[in-house]
Amino acid sequence: PGLQAQPSGAASSLCPGPHYLLPDTNLLLHQIDILEDPVIKNVIVLQTVLQEVRNRSAPVYKRIRDVIQNPEKHFYSFTNEHHRETYVEQGQGESSNDRNDRAIRVAVKWYNEHLKKIEDEEKVQVIFLTNDRANKEKALEEGITAYTCEEYIKSLINNPDLIDRLACVSDEGNEIESGKIIFPEHIPLSKLQQGIKSGIYLQGTYRASRDNYLEATVWVHGDAEENKEIIIQGLKHLNRAVHEDIVAVELLTKDEWVAPSSVVLQDDGQNEDDIENEEEKENILKSSVNKDMLRPTGKVVGIIKRNWRPFCGMLSKSQIKEARRHLFTPADRRIPRIRIETRQADTLEGQRIIVAIDGWPRNSRYPNGHFVKNLGSAGDKETETEVLLLEHDVPHQPFSQNVLSFLPKMPWSITEQDMKYREDLRHLHVCSVDPPGCTDIDDALHCRQVENGNLEVGVHIADVSHFIRPGNALDEESARRGTTVYLCEKRIDMVPELLSSNLCSLRSNVDRLAFSCIWEMNHKAEILKTRFTKSIINSKASLTYAEAQMRIDSATMNDDITTSLRELNKLAKILKKKRIDNGALTLSSPEVRFHMDSETHDPIDLQTKELKETNSMVEEFMLLANISVAQKIYDEFPEFALLRKHPAPPPSNYDILVKAAKSKNLEIKTDSAKALAESLDKAESPEFPYLNTLLRILATRCMMQAVYFCSGMDNDFHHYGLASPIYTHFTSPIRRYADIIVHRLLAVAIGADSTYPELTDKHKLADMCKNLNYRHKMAQYAQRASVAFHTQLFFKNKGVVNEDAYILFVRKNAVVVLIPKYGLEGTVFFEEKDKPKPRLDYNNEVLSLTVEDTTLHVFDKVKVNVTLDASNIQHQKIRMVLVEPKV
Repeated sequence: PGLQAQPSGAASSLCPGPHYLLPDTNLLLHQIDILEDPVIKNVIVLQTVLQEVRNRSAPVYKRIRDVIQNPEKHFYSFTNEHHRETYVEQGQGESSNDRNDRAIRVAVKWYNEHLKKIEDEEKVQVIFLTNDRANKEKALEEGITAYTCEEYIKSLINNPDLIDRLACVSDEGNEIESGKIIFPEHIPLSKLQQGIKSGIYLQGTYRASRDNYLEATVWVHGDAEENKEIIIQGLKHLNRAVHEDIVAVELLTKDEWVAPSSVVLQDDGQNEDDIENEEEKENILKSSVNKDMLRPTGKVVGIIKRNWRPFCGMLSKSQIKEARRHLFTPADRRIPRIRIETRQADTLEGQRIIVAIDGWPRNSRYPNGHFVKNLGSAGDKETETEVLLLEHDVPHQPFSQNVLSFLPKMPWSITEQDMKYREDLRHLHVCSVDPPGCTDIDDALHCRQVENGNLEVGVHIADVSHFIRPGNALDEESARRGTTVYLCEKRIDMVPELLSSNLCSLRSNVDRLAFSCIWEMNHKAEILKTRFTKSIINSKASLTYAEAQMRIDSATMNDDITTSLRELNKLAKILKKKRIDNGALTLSSPEVRFHMDSETHDPIDLQTKELKETNSMVEEFMLLANISVAQKIYDEFPEFALLRKHPAPPPSNYDILVKAAKSKNLEIKTDSAKALAESLDKAESPEFPYLNTLLRILATRCMMQAVYFCSGMDNDFHHYGLASPIYTHFTSPIRRYADIIVHRLLAVAIGADSTYPELTDKHKLADMCKNLNYRHKMAQYAQRASVAFHTQLFFKNKGVVNEDAYILFVRKNAVVVLIPKYGLEGTVFFEEKDKPKPRLDYNNEVLSLTVEDTTLHVFDKVKVNVTLDASNIQHQKIRMVLVEPKV
C-alpha cells in the first residue's frame, strides 16, 4: 500500500529508527485525543480496527475518519480484510474478538516483512500499540515490537506534555490504589435489560441539579402519561451517574421517599477523601418536610448508556507541592469535578481547558479523566466565545474540504438548465428590507397593481435547496447544524459563506434564484389567489428598516420601489389588525444591542432595540407566506409535512401573571389567547406607563417553546402565539434547515423538483425535527450566554453604577429585578455569607417580601447598585444590591 518509504516517527527513546504506528481497536477508542495530536504522524489504521470502531462509537469513528483525510497527518488505512496475505479465517471455538486480535497481529507481521524488502539504508519498523496485556504478550512471543500507549508516549523525548492527554484506563482487576469503596457496584447491562423488561428497574435520563450537587432527577422513558420524575438524593444513590446519562433506577420503598430540597449546595470541597463531611451535608437535605412534599425516590443501580462529552472548565490546583493529581471544575455546574493527572498545572492555572472523562471507579469520590486541550485565558473574549459554543454543543469548526467540494464552482452564472421549471421575474420591482449590515438576505418583496385593479404581492425567498442537494456532505452538515447561531459579534453559519453571503443572498442588482409565493389580493388584504413558483429575480434595492421607513414617509419620493413599499405597508397594517382580532399575541422581551468599539470590539454602549413600522411590515408578509406554504404542503403531503406548532400553556403557568396583575388591581384573563391579548391591551395604568411592558415580559415567561414536528406523527397543529391553525418555516432557508426541507416538499408539490426516499419517511422526519428542536434551543441559550458575557464586559469597564429597576419576581430570600435601560435582569439577595440574617417574610398571595421593616412588592420601582463580581473567575457574575428603598 502507498506508504512513503521514509517515515520519521516522533523522536522516541524506545524506537530511535524511523517507524510506523499500528494501534488496535481499544487503543483507538480510548486514546483518540492522543492520535489527533499533531505530534503523532505515520499511523496505519487497519480495516478490522475501523469496522470495530464504527460499530462501537460513532463520534470516535467520525474523528478518526477526519484524521485519515488530513494529508499532514500521514494516516493510512489498509484494507487488510481484502488482502490475500493478511486475511484470517475465524477458527473453531475462537471468539470474534480473539480472531480480530489475531488478524491485527498478522497484518503487523506482514507489514514488517513487506518493509524489509524495500531497499533502504535504514530499516523501517512497524510498532504495534495495544493496552491489552494478553494481546501484547502474544505479539512479543511472535517477535512483534509492541508497546502500551503509555510506554510509547512516555518515550517521546521532545513531547513530555503529551502524557497529559493519555486516558487513564485502569484494569478493574488490579486497581492498585484500592482505597475504601464509596459506591455500590453497577449491575451489568444484560441484567439491567432483563430487570427493565420485568419492571424491577426503570430506565430514564439522568438530570443533575444545577443548584445542589447531591440531588438529581431521572425522567423515566415511557409513554407520555407516565412521564414520571424520580428524585435521587445522596452520593451513594447518585452512584456515579453523570448529567444526561441513560440510567437504570430502582424505586425505594415509600418510607424512604424524600422531598426536592430547596437548599443550594455547590461542591467546593478541595479534599476528595472527606466523605464524612458529605454525609453531614446529606443530613441537611433531609431536614423536616411535610408529607405532601414527598416524591417518588430511587437510586441508580446501573448505567445503560454514558453520554459523556469533552467538558470545558478550569483546573483547581492541588494544594500539595509537586502534586500531579488535580481536580478539574467544569463550567457546567451539573457535571461533577474530574480528577486528572498533569505536569502542567502551573501553566494551566487561570486557563479554560477541556477535559474528557475516562471512567469512575467505585473507590473514587470523583471520576478520572485526562486533559485534552487548552482553550486560552479565562475572561478572554475569544476563549469565552469558544467555551460558550462548546458548552452549548454548537458545531462551529470550519467546513471540511469534503463539504466545500459540493459548492458550485466560481465564477457562477445562471444557465439554461437552471431556467427549466422557473419563471423569469427579473422585470419586477423587488426589494429587500433588513437590519443594517445584514449579508445573509433571504427574503425580498414586491407589490404592483394588476389590470383588474387588485394587487399582486410577492414574497421571494432564496432558493437554497437548488444548491444543497439531498444526502451529500453539504446537506448532511447543514442538517446537523440545523440553524445559524448569532452571537454578539460573530455568526456561526449553517451553510458555507459562498452561499450564505453571496450566491443565495438576495443582494440588489444581481440575478438570483428564488422560490416565490405570489398572491392576488384586494385592497382589504383579502387573498383571492395564491400560487408558488421557482423563479429568477433581480432585486432593485437592499434597504435597511430605517431607509425603507424614510421612503414611505417621504413626501417627494414616488418611484416604483417606494410606491410598492407604501402599498405593502398599508396591506401589512390590515393583516396585522386581522391577526390581532383573531387572538394573536404581541409579547415583549427586553432585547438589547451592543455598540462595539471598532478597535477593541469591547461593548461601549447598550441600547434597547426600537422597532419601526417596516419591521412589522416585513414580518406580516413572512407570516403570511409561512401559513400559505404550510397549508399547501399539508394538503399535498398530509403525512410528511414539516410543520411548526406552539402549544397552549397549561393554565397553572399563568398563576404568576394573574397574581402580579391583581396586586396592581388589574385583571388578566387567560382562558384563550384572544382573552389574554385583550386583557393585556387593557392592563394599563396612567401613572405607571411601563407596567404594560412588564406584564407582557411576564406573559412571555409563561409560554411554552414552539417546536417543529412531522404532520403524520401528531394531531395538534395549532400555533398559540400566532393564533393560526397551521404554520411552518419557509422564509429563512439560509439560516434554518427546517426551511430547506419545506422548500423541497413545496418544490415536489408544484412539480419543480423530484422527491427522494427520506423526504417521505415520517420516522426520519420526526428524528430530524428532534435534532432541529435541540439545535434551536441550544442556539437560543448560546445567544443569551453571549449577551450575558458582553454585559459583564460592559460593567467591567464601567465600574459601579446605580440604576432604576423594577421587581419582576419575588422569591423567599431574594427579588429578581429588571433594569430597562440595559434590558438586564438580576437577583438581589438579602442573605449574605458573613452577615447576620435579616428577618424575612414572604407572601406568596400578594407576591411581596418583607425585609426587616421594608415591604417589597412585585413591579415596585427600586434603585440598584450594579457591579461585576469577579471573585470566582470561572463564574463571574453581575451583583446587584438594593440602594432604594434602604433595607
